[in-house]
Amino acid sequence: MITIFTPSFADASNTNAQNLTVKEVVARLAPTTFRVEMLCASVPDPRMAVRPNTRLIRWLRRGNSFRLLAHCLIRRPDVYFFPREGPLDSVFLWMRRKLRLRTALVTYVVATQENGPSSEILARSIREADAVVGNSTYGAETIQQRYGISATTIHSGINKQLFYPPAADSRALGSPLTVLYAGSFQARKRPHLVIREAARWPDVQFRLAGRGDLEGECRRLVQELGLRNVEFLGHLPQRELAEEMRRVDVFLLPSVIEGHPQVLGQAAATGLPCIAMEVYRPDYVVSGASGFLVRSEAELSEKLAMLLTNSELRHAMSTAALEHSMKFDWERVAEVWARLFESVVARRRGVAEGEGH
Repeated sequence: MITIFTPSFADASNTNAQNLTVKEVVARLAPTTFRVEMLCASVPDPRMAVRPNTRLIRWLRRGNSFRLLAHCLIRRPDVYFFPREGPLDSVFLWMRRKLRLRTALVTYVVATQENGPSSEILARSIREADAVVGNSTYGAETIQQRYGISATTIHSGINKQLFYPPAADSRALGSPLTVLYAGSFQARKRPHLVIREAARWPDVQFRLAGRGDLEGECRRLVQELGLRNVEFLGHLPQRELAEEMRRVDVFLLPSVIEGHPQVLGQAAATGLPCIAMEVYRPDYVVSGASGFLVRSEAELSEKLAMLLTNSELRHAMSTAALEHSMKFDWERVAEVWARLFESVVARRRGVAEGEGH
């Protein structure tokens, strides 16, 4: 039995990308092989609550770092998976090295590392890990470039029970074309560009899902431009987002700073051609086949125009997106994680046995 501790949350309402990823992986690990310990602050995901050999550690208002550190030192898990960048992780890394703990460290990096500062904790968790994993090909490459450490790639999967294509005849005859944006309203996401495109296409519906600091500014821009083809949907839970994706024609994500946004994979799984920025090189989009990866605002407008005016292109890219999304099925992804956990634990145990002779 392999025991995995992860400072990730099992809460059903927690939609942070890290926690979503961990929940999907844990839900598919064989309980006869893996015992999992993770955090919970409120109502747990039902899959976590009923999964055998899973312990949910209550997250309290204070004192969590000390309590969880003591737990890891007493219980000595085989794997510490997906460290965050908080005090618990910092002290655990120090104690692991100081006490020469046998716990294997598996670091999953979900942001590119080529530019800008990275935290000292993240840098340590990369340098000291038994296995470093990037969530995209480009992300893994930037780890190699910055730290000189080889990283494998394991993509975040797609929940095919939620994100699947619409029925062939589901669109109402004569209904207007619709463009969807889904993401937080932050400067790096550039949701205002979606509204600018709406001004160029008054006969196309533009729908924006999400919340954030720039929402008020975006709403004022809609009023200033006198637009009637823009609707703000607020935050959508995963199930509602999937339903929304099945009702629209194109997915638009003008963000310039990302790790590897799962929303692009989810859109592809519902058969949506996607337009995103090329700068972070998302593997969920095959540029020119399942959508477009663009380098400028002008190119974004150009490619959106191509999709909105060419139904054959939309159909061809929709088909290609569905086919490409099959590579990111969670069942396949979880199998890769299981093999990785088994591998790092076997290496750790082998080293410990060697030192014992």
